[in-house]
Amino acid sequence: MKRIESPQNALVKHWKKLVTTRKERDKSEEFVVEGFHLVEEALKQKDAVLALIVSDGVEIPKEWSIEGIHIVEVNQIVAREIAETEQSQGVFAHCRQPEHAEETFASYKKVLLVDAVQDPGNVGTMIRTADAAGMDAVILGKGSADPYNPKTVRSAQGSHFNIPVVKGDLFEWVNRVKEANGLVIGTGLQNAVNHSTIEPQAQFALIVGNEGSGVDPELLKLTDKTVKIPMYGKAESLNVAVATGILLYAYSVK
Repeated sequence: MKRIESPQNALVKHWKKLVTTRKERDKSEEFVVEGFHLVEEALKQKDAVLALIVSDGVEIPKEWSIEGIHIVEVNQIVAREIAETEQSQGVFAHCRQPEHAEETFASYKKVLLVDAVQDPGNVGTMIRTADAAGMDAVILGKGSADPYNPKTVRSAQGSHFNIPVVKGDLFEWVNRVKEANGLVIGTGLQNAVNHSTIEPQAQFALIVGNEGSGVDPELLKLTDKTVKIPMYGKAESLNVAVATGILLYAYSVK
């Protein structure tokens, strides 16, 4: 077991950069998760965990399987340096970002395509919901929040370790789904039908868009159907993550 007590330690500086900068996460293809629940989820995928980081006074739960896991003990000064939450639980995991080979893409029958959704909390909630609804993958298009932003990771509640989250060109993914005879469903208001008019699908792509401007009109031109969710009250619209949840459960079948 290694112990680190200085915030100036090179590894601590690296962890802090992983928490605070997308550039460091992209360059290293690593990220940090914080808190008992997220660390436990990470440990279920042991090849994802580079190190388990534990602050003074924190006990590792006996039920965790940590054989072969590199453990780093830190003092509370270091823990505060890398903590992203105000009330940190003092336990972290330094993780590899999961890799998803292009050869596996053909096996994805139900995919959520996210077009420039910028709020990390929304993106994390959609990843979590896609996992819960039995989707095969989440594809994040250009302009979307970083999937490994700490707020995204926290909102996803461990689903990063359950479902592929892939950065990709949404136009290419639409073509891929169409070539496999899947239904491409867009979301919007123009020429849209009520979402309930479409039956559950064994193979489909759902495209959801930016919080302010919605789905790119050029992408909508390629869809088979554009759907909308009716508003029964006075609200003009739904939060994009909430709308995504309604639609995924409406269309996804096992």
